[in-house]
Amino acid sequence: MSLFGKQWRLWIRITNHEILVKTGTVPNLYSIIKEVEAVIKMVVWPLKNDNFAINPTRKGNGVKPIKNECMEHLKLNGWHLEKRLTIKADMKPGPLDAVKMIGGKAFALEWETENISSSHRAINKMVLGMLERVIIGGILILPSRAMYNYLTDRVGNFQELKPYFSAWKSFNIKDGFLSVIEIEHDTIDASSPLIPKGTDGWAEVKK
Repeated sequence: MSLFGKQWRLWIRITNHEILVKTGTVPNLYSIIKEVEAVIKMVVWPLKNDNFAINPTRKGNGVKPIKNECMEHLKLNGWHLEKRLTIKADMKPGPLDAVKMIGGKAFALEWETENISSSHRAINKMVLGMLERVIIGGILILPSRAMYNYLTDRVGNFQELKPYFSAWKSFNIKDGFLSVIEIEHDTIDASSPLIPKGTDGWAEVKK
C-alpha cells in the first residue's frame, strides 16, 4: 500500500512509501509525513550539490553520513536525536535515531545504517512501543536494492525486508502509524566522491 505513490524529483528519490500500520487517531500524522519527506529531499551528495549523485563503486559508499545530514535537518525542526525510551518497565532498548513528541507520546524515525537484522530490530522496537502505547508512530528509511549495491556491504534494504511486511501489518494496534520509506540516488556519477564510511570522514568533508 503506497501512501503517495512514486515521487520523482531531484536529490534523493522516494521510490516507495509502504504503510504497515495505520489505525485509529495519530495527531498531526500527515504534517509529520510531509516534514519527514521534505527533510529527505534536503539530502544531497556531494555537499552543496543540486542532486544526489552516487559514485557507482560497488560497496564503496558509506551510509551514516547520509543519515547524519537528515538528522541535522530534523533537529532544526524540533526532533530529539538519539532519544532513549523506556518501552516496558524491564526494557529500555537502544536509542531511536529521532523522536518528535506528540501529546506525551513519541513519533519515531529510524534511518538504517546497519544490516537487515538491525532493520528487523528497528521495526520491532517501534511496534512494541505502539503496543505499549509509548510510541504513536514510526518510520523506517531504507535504501532501494539499486542504491544498496553501492553502499556498505550488507546494509539493510527495502527489497530484503519486504517479504516480512505482512507480519507487521497483522498486529492489532489501536492507535498508530508505521511505514517504511524506500530511497534511491538521483543519478550515478563516476566522478562523484565516495561517501565516507563511518562519521569521522563526514566532519572533514564538511569543513
